[in-house]
Amino acid sequence: MTTEIVIAQTTVDDEDQAKALARGAVENRLAACAHIDAPLTAVYRWQGAIETAREWRVSYKTTTDRLPALAAWATEKHPYDVPEWITLPVTGGSEAYLSWVAEETTVS
Repeated sequence: MTTEIVIAQTTVDDEDQAKALARGAVENRLAACAHIDAPLTAVYRWQGAIETAREWRVSYKTTTDRLPALAAWATEKHPYDVPEWITLPVTGGSEAYLSWVAEETTVS
């Protein structure tokens, strides 16, 4: 398989929003699947103050080919002014699973 697989992540402060972001990406074939981790405690600096918030992490499994479209879609749908958006390379894994991710993100 030559398609590169990545995991893209974002966080939101509402469980329903996390579910909507996960489901929408899969429905639009931007990601093969999405996992929601919750709740997390985030501690961060925002506009000069230290903040603490409860958040849900959405992790998308996708391909490098679909990543730009997923990033644009997630940014448009995201409620934050500056949403977390990071990507992690997948450097190995089950060939069957990685092929499935590639197949599920192929637009026909």
